Amino acid sequence: MTQIVDYELFEVPPRWLFLRIETDDGLVGWGEPVVEGRAKTVRAAVEELMDTYLLGEPVHPIEDHWQTMYRGGFYRGGPVLMSAIAGIDQALWDAKGKALGVPVYELLGGAARDRIEVYQWIGGDRPSDVAAEAERKVEQGFSALKMNATEELERLDDPAAIEAAVNRLREVREAVGDEVDIGVDFHGRVTKPMAKRLAVALEPYEPMFIEEPVLPEQNDALPDIAARTSIPIATGERMYSRWDFKEVFESGAVDVVQPDLSHAGGITEVKKIAAMAEAYDVALAPHCPLGPIALASCIQVDACSPNATIQEQSLNIHYNETSDVLDYLADPSVFEYDEGYVSIPDAPGLGVEINEEHVREQADEDVDWHNPVWRHDDGSVAEW
Repeated sequence: MTQIVDYELFEVPPRWLFLRIETDDGLVGWGEPVVEGRAKTVRAAVEELMDTYLLGEPVHPIEDHWQTMYRGGFYRGGPVLMSAIAGIDQALWDAKGKALGVPVYELLGGAARDRIEVYQWIGGDRPSDVAAEAERKVEQGFSALKMNATEELERLDDPAAIEAAVNRLREVREAVGDEVDIGVDFHGRVTKPMAKRLAVALEPYEPMFIEEPVLPEQNDALPDIAARTSIPIATGERMYSRWDFKEVFESGAVDVVQPDLSHAGGITEVKKIAAMAEAYDVALAPHCPLGPIALASCIQVDACSPNATIQEQSLNIHYNETSDVLDYLADPSVFEYDEGYVSIPDAPGLGVEINEEHVREQADEDVDWHNPVWRHDDGSVAEW
């Protein structure tokens, strides 16, 4: 029986944490357990889980490992613990797939598709120059884009703030035409009254979805927002288990769920969330502004989930100023985008080979990424 004998953690630029597990027969599994800006906190959680529950244990009973990590502690859930579980879960599936010589999706029912559409970020945190950037990305072959709707907004902002958001979307739509999808991310930085106004105002330019129109703490407002617009509602990046998603499925207000494979319990949990979503006629579009292991994990779930519709990926995203997704891969061609799609890989495990030498070199760099703290004109803290 393939047993876990060692693990290592690597904090690497720009803001990622990689987990390497090793088995007694020399297999290596990789995972990406991280909360952006809280890598050191998640590292401590991973170390505790690995030392308490997994060292010396067999790789293969992944469901039992997941249940033990989640239910073995009286207190459970939340971003730190679920992200730690997620990265460990990814590494276990990677090792198990390699041990059996098959991609992870073959262990989850087999492929439901040959490829998955991806979208490309434009515009940055405070969106600007979006039309020109959108044109460039479409020329590069992308058929779907995403941008932030606004910079920080006041709780009750003025008509000019609404007009600015509408003008940005209008400029992008006019630049790329009607055959390109445009996701608009509210990023949880918009209050309920402003979200209602924005949803109505953006509708003429037919975005693919509006994402996280309110903070997940305000998900009870989603039915009211959904009733005011025909734009699909997307959310889920800050929801960490099927129990967090249960409420939005039952409300009927959400059209697209976006669990993050490095935050929502990993492959084991997101596959269950995807199945729940399918039962409610809700699409799956995993959140992934992270690194190559997180993206590889997403694609494994996309491959075997009939309701997967599009995949976020972070190549050239505004956060990746010092390192990018492909830098950590021995063979970057596995994430080669063709006409806006990425092919489902057929290599064992997660389907990617990590450049371990480069990981070790980058882990020597000083990494201390934290998201900015924005403030309103009156000095109070604004949502980022």
